[in-house]
Amino acid sequence: MEYKLAKRTENIASSEVREILKIAQNPEVISFAGGMPPAELFPHLEFSQIAADILKSGVESLQYAPTEGYLPLRRWIAERMDKKWGIRRFTSSNILITGGSQAGLDLTSKLFLNIGDCVMCEEPTYLTAINAFRIQEAEFVNMPCDDQGVITDGLEELIRARKPKMIYVIPVHQNPSGRTWSLERCKKFMEIVTRCEVPVVEDCAYFEINFNSQCHCSLSAFDPKGLVLSLGSFSKVLAPGLRVAWISCSEYLCKKLAILKQVADLQTPYLNQMIIHGYVQKYDFDKHVADICRTYKERCELMIEELKKGLPKGVSFSHPDGGMFIWIHLPEFVKVRELLNVCMAGKEINGEKKKVAFVTGAPFYAYDAQANHVRLNFSNSTFERISDGIKVFCSALKEAIADYYGDAKENASGGVMRCGA
Repeated sequence: MEYKLAKRTENIASSEVREILKIAQNPEVISFAGGMPPAELFPHLEFSQIAADILKSGVESLQYAPTEGYLPLRRWIAERMDKKWGIRRFTSSNILITGGSQAGLDLTSKLFLNIGDCVMCEEPTYLTAINAFRIQEAEFVNMPCDDQGVITDGLEELIRARKPKMIYVIPVHQNPSGRTWSLERCKKFMEIVTRCEVPVVEDCAYFEINFNSQCHCSLSAFDPKGLVLSLGSFSKVLAPGLRVAWISCSEYLCKKLAILKQVADLQTPYLNQMIIHGYVQKYDFDKHVADICRTYKERCELMIEELKKGLPKGVSFSHPDGGMFIWIHLPEFVKVRELLNVCMAGKEINGEKKKVAFVTGAPFYAYDAQANHVRLNFSNSTFERISDGIKVFCSALKEAIADYYGDAKENASGGVMRCGA
């Protein structure tokens, strides 16, 4: 039969990352696609013991529970944001537990956006945030960025002209670009949005994953009017399968979001929240995060070295100081989708055929997609797989560039323009 679906479903497509991950489940594929933490760092034995203790103590964890979340965990989150994020005024009343950061994006978009409302985003930005806003039938305005963050020159004029209902940003270790805003840029940005009184959804999924000793501040630290809603998550620092994250915001907005959550899913699984709280109480969470950061840094540095050795001229890439991704800028003539197909088909490295998956750049743009970008994840691969995978990627890219110049020479009546410096 022909189903009569809601019009909003016409505006949403399956996440390219999720589709590639289906293919990348094959152990023969070296996946640089999803933002996945390595399973060997999951504290699964500790979780097992904590869960057993919780279940032995009673059935509270299996019952319906408050929508806002497990109170001891909310208190712990508020205290950590005070100590680590630079936010001095939050209590448990400012914390709403959600089923992953994606649920936070869904709730905040429902809270602010009507059909045709404007949402302002960085360019590029997180692809499933785009989908969360698009399903609300919002309009997008891109904010230009440099390596310091959103460019604030002309931003106030743009805000006043377009009148956005909300702004979405990732100031620390941005997905996909890897950039982190400078402190000066954070302050300037917040001065502008405070004057304009525009709500800001700040995605902090990678906030804790730092490769140096530099401390970062949430935008909420510079927010005198309660405009910032921060999305935090345990997915990248404990285990994504538990699906426990949070929204921190003003008490008024927290209550409104709790009502929306009641409609969506009633509550986030209580047992999972209690397991996480048990872990942060019984074990050294800071040491665990430091171990993750050290592992990611080593893998990031290896990928950067392999890229430096293997990439042809005319190709540039980010050098992140945290997070999970490297963002590569290719010559405009490179057909990235064809490059992905070649890498997925595989190339021979050290006598063995190796297949590689990555994410193309186009889905990270709401409008005017720039097709000549690639996002590579380094967190979920061993040294050997990173080394082999980058060799495959660089080899396929060199062939694509050589083929282009070969075609250009064959078809050109004059000289051929060279690629990059």
